[in-house]
Amino acid sequence: MAETSQPLPTGGADAKSGRARILDAAFAAFAEHGYAQTTMLEIATRAKVSKRELYALVGNKQDMLAICIAERAGRAGAPIGMATPADRESLREVLAAFGERLLREATAQPVLAVFRLAIAEAERVPAIARTLDAVARAPARRELAAVIAKARAAGLIEGDTMPLTARFLALLWGDLMVSLLLRLADPPTPEEARRRAGEAAAAFLRLCGAG
Repeated sequence: MAETSQPLPTGGADAKSGRARILDAAFAAFAEHGYAQTTMLEIATRAKVSKRELYALVGNKQDMLAICIAERAGRAGAPIGMATPADRESLREVLAAFGERLLREATAQPVLAVFRLAIAEAERVPAIARTLDAVARAPARRELAAVIAKARAAGLIEGDTMPLTARFLALLWGDLMVSLLLRLADPPTPEEARRRAGEAAAAFLRLCGAG
């Protein structure tokens, strides 16, 4: 009996696998050639799919970039679920926990690769930087600002919310991110991230009139 050909599946695991290949190929091409110089044909060739499949599974080139950024950098901006501080000590613990996770998530190699791509393409494609800020930076800032606003309302610290938010982040990061982006430093180990976050939280409280 002759074998009958079966249609290729268009959904489920195979579709997800194709989508993942496309996104990996797109990001590799963006990082190697830049966003503007990368063509849909090159992405299709790298991913071993047709151009039609590119559009069907992911979308256009800008859609691919946005998804690449969201999947690689989005974890750094994911809500942490910060507790509401009741006193100075709990505020220190909340800030230290927030800082430790932010350091670990934002210095992961996929996130750093996205930041380097955004910097390289910022002038030609400013949408990259805006997308990265919206996905990876703004959510964490908002969550931190909300906790600081509650701490101010409870009389635990003094000052305006947004400058205080910026102050804590400055204490947390210092010049670490610049050094990482220039490949002059390695991402902090879990122990280093914990120590750095704890020191930033303690310094922040000393500077903000808590105590």
